[in-house]
Amino acid sequence: MKGVRVEAARGFAVAVCVCISLLTALIPLTPAPRAQSGRNRNTPPATGKETTRPRTVTTSAPASQPAATPTPTANEDATDAPAGKVRGASRSSTTGAGDARPGAPEGVGEDDVVRISSNLVPLPAFVTDAQGRFVSDLQLKDFELLVDDQPRPIAELTRAETPIKMVMLFDNSSSLRAAAARRFEKEAAAGFFRNVMRPVDRAALVSIWTVPQLAQPLTNDVGALVRAVEGFDKPEGATALFDSIAYAAEYLRLHRGRKVLVIVSDGTDTVSELGFDSTLAIALALNCQIYAVRTGHSENTNLRDLAGERRLQEFAARTGGAVYVPRTRAELRQAFAQIAADLSQQYVLSYYPADDQPDGRFRAFTLRVGTRPGLQVRTRKGYYAPKK
Repeated sequence: MKGVRVEAARGFAVAVCVCISLLTALIPLTPAPRAQSGRNRNTPPATGKETTRPRTVTTSAPASQPAATPTPTANEDATDAPAGKVRGASRSSTTGAGDARPGAPEGVGEDDVVRISSNLVPLPAFVTDAQGRFVSDLQLKDFELLVDDQPRPIAELTRAETPIKMVMLFDNSSSLRAAAARRFEKEAAAGFFRNVMRPVDRAALVSIWTVPQLAQPLTNDVGALVRAVEGFDKPEGATALFDSIAYAAEYLRLHRGRKVLVIVSDGTDTVSELGFDSTLAIALALNCQIYAVRTGHSENTNLRDLAGERRLQEFAARTGGAVYVPRTRAELRQAFAQIAADLSQQYVLSYYPADDQPDGRFRAFTLRVGTRPGLQVRTRKGYYAPKK
């Protein structure tokens, strides 16, 4: 009897194994969860109404393509070493003490400072007389440079023939609504490209939107730039001005020559992850000169973003650029013409900070013409030293 029970148990076990194998073969595998509708998570909704904001920068490529990283084109010159990288980005302005000191952007924390590893610090300089006329006959010996109030030698001086690498940042967010004014803004921007571009220059176009969008990579094809401007649709979405400025500066990071950002905006920012101080530190560390054409002007202060206006002024003043506030079509056209004239008349001085301590701190610049009192010099306010 015992042998019979053992044999029965073995038969039962074999039957169970066969049943399990058959059930496994018949049950279909459960598919992995998929995102609804296949939408790229980094692509904002077409309506401009959002519940969450993507953290990545997009290009104007279709939503099915991955977001592009801003890198120089293959035929562009690059510097010998990267100028720096963004660290510690936050949604609001930094408030820690960090590297703050007289002459430095206030509130830039240690983790928000962008370092430079190149020994060369360029100083684009625009010099005028008491009547506001450009002074064009200066030589290297005429300039005096103070770094943190200490005299420092200037290594080189070149003129405006130095090639320009430029990014125009054009506001396409819902903060700008007037159709007639916007149409002329696009016409004036297109005219700017036609008038300022030389064969040795390169320009790119970035759309200020919920996230920065690269509408046209660096090129000397004026027609491509004009078509990109004319192709902008009706403004919609939120405004990431600071993120767009940082993106444009990083886009130019590896390029030689003068680096210029031209902002066409009212200065409003609503959704940037970077704050003002961090963005300014990035522009300074990456040697970008900022000009702004402030749009949406109104005599009624209740209809203006006064804080945004002050931020544009500070961006320009700290980097050696200028802000223009056109009130009419003629003034808007003149603003772009003045930027073009400014860029064509600059001196570019070179400072090699061999005597500065590599402590990562901000160094304040004072540049003046020692041989001819009364001349006004507009240049950047300083730089961030490398840090070992």
